[in-house]
Amino acid sequence: QVQLAESGGGLVQAGGSLRLSCAASGGTFSSYTMGWFRQAPGKEREFVAVVRRSSTTDYSDSVKGRFTISRDNAKNMVNLQMNSLKPEDTAVYYCAARQTYRATYDYWGQGTQVTVSS
Repeated sequence: QVQLAESGGGLVQAGGSLRLSCAASGGTFSSYTMGWFRQAPGKEREFVAVVRRSSTTDYSDSVKGRFTISRDNAKNMVNLQMNSLKPEDTAVYYCAARQTYRATYDYWGQGTQVTVSS
């Protein structure tokens, strides 16, 4: 089992930046695909970004060009650098992990709130 803990959320003005971090414990971090998801009030949880074992990345169209996901296997951490933030980015952001041979993410953090003001 792997435990995940997000940090770095907060309140920021539109156009500003935040850096989210996710610390992992348990399991073998380098063997997991790591993702960031978010959920706004009244909406379903949505995919934001993913970084795989090979360090390849993908992003949702809504954040492409503004967000950057990265991993540091030596520190068992995954980060999400968020630039040019918009009010519609306001959500609870979740870190997630999945094993390569499974189709779904089985491990989730508690989430961290990101609020972007106009």
